[in-house]
Amino acid sequence: MGFVTILVTGATGTVGRELVGQLARSGERVRALTRDPAGANLPAGVEVVRGDLTDAASLVPALAGVTGLHLITFGGDEPLGNGAEIVALATAARVRRVSVLSGWDPSSVEAALAAGDLPWTLLRPVEFMANALDLAESIRADGVVRTFDLGRPSAMVHEADIAAVAAVALTQDGHGGMTYALTGPQALTLEQKLATIGAAVGREVRFVPLTEEEFRRRLRDSYLPEEYIEFAVELEKNPPGVGMVVDPTVEKVTGRPARTFAQWVSEHADAFR
Repeated sequence: MGFVTILVTGATGTVGRELVGQLARSGERVRALTRDPAGANLPAGVEVVRGDLTDAASLVPALAGVTGLHLITFGGDEPLGNGAEIVALATAARVRRVSVLSGWDPSSVEAALAAGDLPWTLLRPVEFMANALDLAESIRADGVVRTFDLGRPSAMVHEADIAAVAAVALTQDGHGGMTYALTGPQALTLEQKLATIGAAVGREVRFVPLTEEEFRRRLRDSYLPEEYIEFAVELEKNPPGVGMVVDPTVEKVTGRPARTFAQWVSEHADAFR
């Protein structure tokens, strides 16, 4: 393979696809890692290669000539357990900058980076605006969202802003060793989000509250595991404070204001019609 500056793993994911596009448009050489290159549908000029983060050996050819690396901490639906192997390969390949789309729970990738010498930047979005797509089916069906909600506001962040912070960390010095909590410019309740969606699609979107027991029953009827059900209920009853507070990091790092939820909805309005 020819010389490539930045390798993006998870390249067809919500953030990865945005990051690939932003880097390509800014003139960076981009290599995109995916399990299915044929179905990747990424911009022209991006080198798309096959690889799987759960199989560290598959990354060896993809890392050749790479100086910047964007990592995710999950392989499929499970946390990666081979972070030490991945980081060792990146170190051997002389990668100079690493960005990591991180969760709030420690991962093997983060532990390996903390123990090594690679300059890393952790990106910790509080919630993706794209999570609102989970509401699309019920909104399309009858303009009603039925769920357990106690009015928790969320300072959710546009996936393009997460990608923009990653792009800066991968192309500019000064971000090594930083952990960035990423939010949007507003903390909105579910009802405020539904009002924004309704305004964009030109119809009222109503919220019908479920009791905790009704919510649990619905999740069980969808065959979701009990640990997930407990997590979903606890998140609503005892939400982490960090997810409800607007943080200015996106603007500080990228030099422009974070995108609003209204902007995100305008870009995805067809999903709710």
